[in-house]
Amino acid sequence: MSEIDLFAGICVSDLDAASDWYARLLGTEEAFRPNDTEIVWELAEHRFLYVERKPEHAGHAMQTLFFEDFDAFVAGVSARGIEPVTRETYENGVRKLTYRDPDGNEIGLGGGPAESA
Repeated sequence: MSEIDLFAGICVSDLDAASDWYARLLGTEEAFRPNDTEIVWELAEHRFLYVERKPEHAGHAMQTLFFEDFDAFVAGVSARGIEPVTRETYENGVRKLTYRDPDGNEIGLGGGPAESA
């Protein structure tokens, strides 16, 4: 399969609140603002997450991002003041933490089994 590009969107009611929350969750400032109603973060080459001010649709998104160094990324999120609302570990060892933005959009962070000590 050829490389897949991604441009995933999340509707929010307050762009300023979303900008702050997603910058803290992702640990980076936005990549760009294409217009007055959207903010974009580049997660990896050709893979973007954007928030768009659309109050009538806010709060219904479900996105999950997977990280190679899950533990380090999650520690950074906690250090930036955001804690998950749920924690899951599946039978195959994959872990998922679920966060909710100010509108209630669900953002999952996933990663492989914990490193053994």
